Amino acid sequence: MLPSQLSSGDVIADRRADYAKMLAEGGEPASAAELMEQALELVPRWTAGWFTLATYREKAGDAPGAIAALNEVLALDAGDVFGARLKLAVLGAVEVPDRPPSLYVERLFDDYADRFETSLVGKLGYSVPGKLAALIAGTANISAHFQLAVDLGCGTGLFGPEIRERVDRLEGFDLSKGMLAKAAEKGVYDHLGQADLSLDPLLSGVFDAGLAPGRADLITAADVLMYLGDLHGVMAITRMLATDGAIFAFSVEDAERPGGYTLRDSLRFAHSEAYVKQILADHGFDVQDLARSIIRMDAGKPVHGILFIARKSA
Repeated sequence: MLPSQLSSGDVIADRRADYAKMLAEGGEPASAAELMEQALELVPRWTAGWFTLATYREKAGDAPGAIAALNEVLALDAGDVFGARLKLAVLGAVEVPDRPPSLYVERLFDDYADRFETSLVGKLGYSVPGKLAALIAGTANISAHFQLAVDLGCGTGLFGPEIRERVDRLEGFDLSKGMLAKAAEKGVYDHLGQADLSLDPLLSGVFDAGLAPGRADLITAADVLMYLGDLHGVMAITRMLATDGAIFAFSVEDAERPGGYTLRDSLRFAHSEAYVKQILADHGFDVQDLARSIIRMDAGKPVHGILFIARKSA
């Protein structure tokens, strides 16, 4: 949650919310939900409180109650900074959206920026940057050096050091300013800018952020596309950025079943190999290589992914 939304503005409601959190952490989500309901009687327009109530109700096995609370969240926050619609889709209450709300993604990673690398690399065994760089290096008929690499969704810049020696110029773009600040600390990017990859590049002015078209011979997206469902938008951005013959190297979470994409309980999207190949073909890219791999751990279980190397047709 955003710091400004942690407090309800009412001392008694906040105290009840604190007790509710203790009960939830102690394995009593139903009792925690009851206390949050009492808190919300005092501050019925507390968006973060409704979202917390939904979480407790879901953990207590009360899916209808969780859905009702999430609908309150959406009624109070049209921008959906908490990702309530994604959660409603997981619970089967609404259709799966083709992308998450931009405000939700931005808030998620701004909040996560300071502990991102410690958590993702140190605790969850995240390995995509190194594996993707190795796949680029090992794929036949690919240049050993690139003039301009654009790292889409660069995050804290974990991929930058992996590719820096093979590029003349390296640029990174991300939605989260917090992540961009961390990437800047590494000192490996020649340019960093904010851009929303979920928007239509022809309508949104995404290229105003510095993503000028037709100039990159390497475009990368490491652990980014799982925060998008429908990939046509980001492929349109990639196609516009790419020179003829440019390489697009990226990863997805493996849906491990036929079809298009699916929204997981983690609120990340997984994509099938067939779907990704079709999207690439639709936008004029040919698959040069791919590799399946465990890309991280999540709740003690491995997350399987697919790494792709594709080339833009002349």
